[in-house]
Amino acid sequence: MNKVEELKPQILTRINEASSLQVLEDIRVSVLGKKGEITEMMKTLGSLPPEERKLAGQVLNEFKTEITTALDAKKTALEEAELNRRLATETIDVTLPIRPKQQGRVHPVSQVMEEMLTIFAQMGFDLAEGPDIEDDWHCFEALNFPPSHPARQMQATFFMENTDGNVLRTHTSPVQIRAMENQKPPIRIVAPGRTYRCDYDMTHTPMFHQIEGLVIDTETNMGHLKGVLADFMKKFFEVDDVPIRFRPSFFPFTEPSAEVDIGCSRKNGEFKIESGKGWMEVLGCGMVHPNVLKNCGLDPEVYQGFAFGFGVDRFAMLKYGIPDLRGFFDADMRWLKHYGFVPLDIPTITSGLSANGGAKR
Repeated sequence: MNKVEELKPQILTRINEASSLQVLEDIRVSVLGKKGEITEMMKTLGSLPPEERKLAGQVLNEFKTEITTALDAKKTALEEAELNRRLATETIDVTLPIRPKQQGRVHPVSQVMEEMLTIFAQMGFDLAEGPDIEDDWHCFEALNFPPSHPARQMQATFFMENTDGNVLRTHTSPVQIRAMENQKPPIRIVAPGRTYRCDYDMTHTPMFHQIEGLVIDTETNMGHLKGVLADFMKKFFEVDDVPIRFRPSFFPFTEPSAEVDIGCSRKNGEFKIESGKGWMEVLGCGMVHPNVLKNCGLDPEVYQGFAFGFGVDRFAMLKYGIPDLRGFFDADMRWLKHYGFVPLDIPTITSGLSANGGAKR
């Protein structure tokens, strides 16, 4: 076994000089792997006479054991060295403050959405949701939009390329259609979500947020609709006498239809709820059109109801004095720090929904 005596010091030297765990692993594979030096020597034992095979096998086993012991010892030493290095470099300054100076904020849109949904939940409405990408039936046809309606034109709606007329929904009304198709009256839902239209100025953005409501039963009338909206306004704005006006309007999916304005003023560049200074349109509403009921498989001779749609972003502007809608989507941390809400101290039903109810902004 002269070859063993020749290889042993060479291999032990390579092991002792290994500078990393990866280098040590490469040495192990080259010596003890399937094609390693000791493994190849083991394969030659079968060609030796029995007496020589026994002696040579004993020598090789001792050699293998010695190399394995050396590899394990070196591995332990390298792991300890790596641990000591990390302990020396990855230190933590325990004198640093626990809470960082920079803190995230809840976006006004998220806050107002939660406030609205909380109020409607107290009024007995269930939550319903639907997809942002809609087909023509749910977004227009079922809602009684005629083929020539402006909403179906490219300048008003984002149409999806390479699809069969699919669009980014222009309102959350398709959720109402899906509810009427899949549920039996009575129905009482609100549908929050993102909506998309080709529009951009101080009070319009290409992507905005809506909450739409729907009530379907056998007795609901326009008086119930006005009562629901008036009660919601008082609760949301925490003002007993919110200046509201209903103006006759037209929507393909409601008849009669109305738009609702809130009295407001612009003082020092901020919106403020106030009578006699001006008006801002915040929602549309009306009694569900009989054609819409028919399209959803409901008999208009038996069922009736009302629907409404809120612009969440505009309600945030009015309640929290935000002058320009475009700032909602600029991703400006200075703006968010000013108008946003501290996550663990946001307005609630118990502490008050307004910023004056205890929220830190």
